[in-house]
Amino acid sequence: MGENKKGKRGRKAKTPEADDTNITTMDIQYTNPTSADDAVSVPASESTSDPGSSQPARRGRGRPRKTENANMAGSPERRSSRHMDQNGDGGHALAVVSEPPMMAPSRESVERVVPAMDAVVKVFCVHTEPNFSLPWQRKRQYSSSSSGFVIGGRRVLTNAHSVEHHTQVKLKKRGSETKYLATVLAIGTECDIAMLTVSDDEFWKGVSPLEFGELPALQDAVTVVGYPIGGDTISVTSGVVSRMEILSYVHGSTELLGLQIDAAINSGNSGGPAFNDKGECVGIAFQSLKHEDAENIGYVIPTPVIKHFIQDYEKNGAYTGFPVLGIEWQKMENPDLRISMGMRPDQKGVRIRRVEPTAPHSHVLQPSDVILSFDGVNIANDGTVPFRHGERIGFSYLVSQKYTGDSALVKVLRNSEIHVYNIKLGTHKRLIPAHIKGKPPSYYIVGGFVFAAVSVPYLRSEYGKDYEFDAPVKLLDKHLHAMAESIDEQLVVVSQVLVADINIGYEDIVNTQVLAFNGKPVKNLKSLVSMVENCDDKYLKFDLEYNQMVVLETKTAKASTLDILLTHCIPSAMSDDLKS
Repeated sequence: MGENKKGKRGRKAKTPEADDTNITTMDIQYTNPTSADDAVSVPASESTSDPGSSQPARRGRGRPRKTENANMAGSPERRSSRHMDQNGDGGHALAVVSEPPMMAPSRESVERVVPAMDAVVKVFCVHTEPNFSLPWQRKRQYSSSSSGFVIGGRRVLTNAHSVEHHTQVKLKKRGSETKYLATVLAIGTECDIAMLTVSDDEFWKGVSPLEFGELPALQDAVTVVGYPIGGDTISVTSGVVSRMEILSYVHGSTELLGLQIDAAINSGNSGGPAFNDKGECVGIAFQSLKHEDAENIGYVIPTPVIKHFIQDYEKNGAYTGFPVLGIEWQKMENPDLRISMGMRPDQKGVRIRRVEPTAPHSHVLQPSDVILSFDGVNIANDGTVPFRHGERIGFSYLVSQKYTGDSALVKVLRNSEIHVYNIKLGTHKRLIPAHIKGKPPSYYIVGGFVFAAVSVPYLRSEYGKDYEFDAPVKLLDKHLHAMAESIDEQLVVVSQVLVADINIGYEDIVNTQVLAFNGKPVKNLKSLVSMVENCDDKYLKFDLEYNQMVVLETKTAKASTLDILLTHCIPSAMSDDLKS
């Protein structure tokens, strides 16, 4: 929630190939032997071990990562291992490179961390992803391994992308040969955290839950523990906190508080804890930065975000998400702009560009309002607020500290007059959602036309990881800038046309938005299904983007659907969620 947030989802200016920059949830280790690249640094939702998959090939890993085995944590010698993908054939080589001496963690800090390492577990997951291009089936299953840790209440935390589209999850304790079946209690897509539990009492014997520490300061020492690639035993890497700011969470396509550290975070580290020198957990490893000029830049989910996730689950019995203000705003750093908005020299704030129609306060806040403060905290002209001594942070941090349904006092300047509103905060409703939260994709087929609702996973399935550059311009414009007018609004497209005699001449229509049916606007896929199924007119008329029109004879189109389904081995003309 910041300046031009609609344009900040994912990469914008260049592709990774152009500037070798890529921030990815690189810490999940893919273990399926059929995988072509089992250490790929991409979110679980983008990865597959199916050698026959149509997904684009993934790039190998980048710079060498510093790593220490747990039983070598106190050793002055350090080694660096480089994982190299050889032409995508899954071959691996480990190059051991000596490094100049570095300041090792003190013996006292290592001793504090060692007992806490018994709470770190290895997470084994079998994933079965939906096939968004062929939504009536799923992709071939694949396996991955990552890390997690035990917290109070017989629960385990890991990353959301580590268990996304899970079919089976198992946990293994340090020093144990037994894998225990786990149940997923909650998945926080936005914050990339998942909560698990194990019903077997044997798992919890001899395990002490981790305690959470305070938010660390810059240059504080951190130790990341997990089960990364390069071996089967627990691994320890150490570094310091180098930056703290609002980060883009790749998996959740959102922006929350995050820590940047210089400890190595490799494939398999995902979900592992980061400890301070007191042995307290101060974060969860979840993504890394890849750049030709950068090494060992890892990112950690800090304790305020973790505690928000846990308390949200305890309060509501489920994960409800992080609220947003539901606006797009503009900086007010230009003095002429401030004067034109009626601001006094002592007033600071940000100008509202747009208000989301689905926001609870859409009838209260207005475009060109200047937000002066949020919950009593003054907002600067660049959109920042005081954070800690000598530090400032984006004011979206204040919003993210709230819970869905909470209220907040917002002071705005409108027409040179100050107004104070008590507004209710809600979650973000995107016209093209970043995730469908584990649900199977919806589809509808009539006369060979396959209709689907567009989401980011759908675009990624159709156009690969560079969908923001390869997808149709009309869809990208709506993805980046369009706002949903209602909670249930969807962007419905003709995904493809399954060729049959009834649809001759329409075969080339692909991923084109459906605007109206028989003159009535299409609000979502469910409304389209209802209108088509109940249509008694002689013709089915679909108005598409680019002024295209599709006309089918009603009785012939509906009668031909069954034969088309049999030809393509499709079990049903619509997804289960559309049948009710």
